[in-house]
Amino acid sequence: MPAFSLEPAQTAWCAELRALAADRLHPLAEKGEPGRVNRPLLAELGRLGLLTRLFTSGAVELCLMRESLAHACTEAETALALQGLGAHPVHAHGTPAQRERWLPRVADGTAVAAFALSEPGAGSDAAALSLAAERDGPHGLRLTGEKRWISNAPEADFYTVFARTTEGAGARGVTAFLVPADRPGLTGTPLDMLSPHPIGALSFDAVPVTDDDILGEPDHGFRVAMGTLNLFRPSVGAFAVGMAQAALDATLDWTSRREAFGGRLRDLQTVAHTVAEMALRTEAARLMVYAAATAHDVGDPDVPRRAAMAKLLATETAQYVVDAAVQLHGARALHRGHLLEHLYREVRAPRIYEGASEVQRGIIARELYTAREAVR
Repeated sequence: MPAFSLEPAQTAWCAELRALAADRLHPLAEKGEPGRVNRPLLAELGRLGLLTRLFTSGAVELCLMRESLAHACTEAETALALQGLGAHPVHAHGTPAQRERWLPRVADGTAVAAFALSEPGAGSDAAALSLAAERDGPHGLRLTGEKRWISNAPEADFYTVFARTTEGAGARGVTAFLVPADRPGLTGTPLDMLSPHPIGALSFDAVPVTDDDILGEPDHGFRVAMGTLNLFRPSVGAFAVGMAQAALDATLDWTSRREAFGGRLRDLQTVAHTVAEMALRTEAARLMVYAAATAHDVGDPDVPRRAAMAKLLATETAQYVVDAAVQLHGARALHRGHLLEHLYREVRAPRIYEGASEVQRGIIARELYTAREAVR
């Protein structure tokens, strides 16, 4: 696979996105209420044409968008990403009617999407889903059970829901459904979590769905979920890289200005070496993210391993870089409203969602051993 490098047009577009995020999106983000969907922010993402790009772009362009937005406005980045995560299964596997009803509204920011996979007893072990889809007549089913830690719940307008249709079949007995939020029996509760966007629990009390609500094929919903995650995991890495770069840029500026011990912070070897390590890890993570994205776009069969590696390295790297930046800034970085105080809160969750770091290591090992056995 060829090495990744940005074309001049891509470099210019990224600069434009960073400027738009700072000038037009960040002010709207600041007006948002923590734990609530920021619909004005979504509408502006729609007006700028960025939500439409979720359905016209490959993994590389998705990563460029997420990294660029994250550098200046993590709230805008997350709002865009959640629209993509919730609506991608509809784009990739939906019927013409499903696509026609929902995708234009997702693209203009008037419909909020959500990806409902995790459950109280099935977070990292997604194949252990217990939300039951039981037959109710020749063409109908009823969904009964719970989902938890669902981003944009309970405020989303529709959910991509993964439910068990065949008992005892593990990953092979899961079906994906498109469930509008107004279906009878579907209720939601917000969870008080460390997050600027809503995260909630969903309760399904015999929620009616039909065969027309299925995304893809019955009992093949796990394939829908994993296909979505293989696209979005590298872009989670891009989000992390954007945060790491923002922390690094702030640190370069601060250590160049801050006077201490008869000189500037940058003149202290321990500081200079820490900054060098921050830059080294950030660039290494960036290269792995875009290598994984490029592999996805060219149809490389090794995408699951590369996607897992990209998410793992980038999210762990961002945690290190932001923490190091806080350390070099000192107490001022922990003041409410400081960029690094914000990043310090934002950087933790990506190591958990869409598969925790430990899950990514398991995927990497499994893919390595599978590949080894295939050539023996």
